[in-house]
Amino acid sequence: MSSSKDESGGVPASSKGSWTSFLKSITSFNGDLASMTAPPFILSSTSLVEYSGYWAEHPALFVAPAKEQDPEKRALAVLKWFLSTLKQQYSSRNEKLGSEKKPLNPFLGELFLGKWEDKTGEIGDTVLISEQVSHHPPVTAYSIFNEKHKVRLEGYNGQRASFSGRTITVKQIGHAKYHLDGFDEDYLITLPSLHIEGLVYGSPYVELNKSTLIQSSTGYLAKIDYSGKGWISGKKNSFTATLVKDSSPSQVLYTVDGQWTGDFTIRDARTKQDLETYNAKTNQITPLTIPPIEAQGPLETRRAWGKVAAAIEKGDYELTGAEKSKIENEQREMRRKEKEEGREWQRMYFTKVEVDDKFQRLADKAGVVAEPEKTGGVWVFDREKYLKVKAEEAAAKSVPAPATT
Repeated sequence: MSSSKDESGGVPASSKGSWTSFLKSITSFNGDLASMTAPPFILSSTSLVEYSGYWAEHPALFVAPAKEQDPEKRALAVLKWFLSTLKQQYSSRNEKLGSEKKPLNPFLGELFLGKWEDKTGEIGDTVLISEQVSHHPPVTAYSIFNEKHKVRLEGYNGQRASFSGRTITVKQIGHAKYHLDGFDEDYLITLPSLHIEGLVYGSPYVELNKSTLIQSSTGYLAKIDYSGKGWISGKKNSFTATLVKDSSPSQVLYTVDGQWTGDFTIRDARTKQDLETYNAKTNQITPLTIPPIEAQGPLETRRAWGKVAAAIEKGDYELTGAEKSKIENEQREMRRKEKEEGREWQRMYFTKVEVDDKFQRLADKAGVVAEPEKTGGVWVFDREKYLKVKAEEAAAKSVPAPATT
């Protein structure tokens, strides 16, 4: 089953008045906007836990660094792969739906599971595990891995949103770690900040700002600087990037510039030669395959939010609110019982740790700090938990079905 979903477009004409009222409420709101209840007509039918799937929609690029023997070229391949993810992560919803919409807030323990299937045999299947590990504050953790090429990505992120002027500013908190088993090599990836433009016109879209760092364990550092329309190039979604060696930060090895939603060009800074121009618009994605709804568990997002999503897609906002409230009230009752009984929800695939040594080594090099107080802790993928789940699934499949009379 493909992961694609359809939704209706931007703010309907009949809801323009409500949209104006919502904007007024934002301007006077004190605190994190993510905690605000959004009007149903600007809700997406997709939960935020699904956004982890944007990391590997180009599986060939995801595994490409594993095939490169030169560490400098591997660092460049990781940079290229990361840049190729930006269009899907931050622009695809606006292009598909006509405007950016507010995703559904995942409940604690919510899951999004799937894989990018490879029919060629060259890439191998790439597996996605995404889990909501915290609800207050909201944090999604993910692990993506390709066993054929021994490539792994894991990370977690939360968001803090605030209103300034005519835009919503979103600070992403957390990080990703990319690992290559074949070279025992790691890359720490920080997350860009973003702001939501177009609010006044009822057609919100994302623009990235500030920067991303990609620090490798082999001593290479990539920095991507984002700029919106009217800045360096005068085009929206613009960026410039450099790749340097830690030991010679003033000597740029490669540059990349262009638009993360369009064309960008990779150059050798030493020879001034253009090496490649990548087109984010024409490079086709591989759709994620997920189990059919009837085969999903109760914690899996498409099954859990099914009635809410159907109501949103029909434009039945009264039913949307009612079905959404049912889920939220059930979750509040579960948390109340857990507190009463002195127990904590057990995460299925991830574990909270005091210190992530792998992160810390790279973070110290790049001058990056974790903010565990803002993400409910430091989260790592727990392979033992994963293997336990797989063993339980295998055992369940081996049990013969009861005889029918």
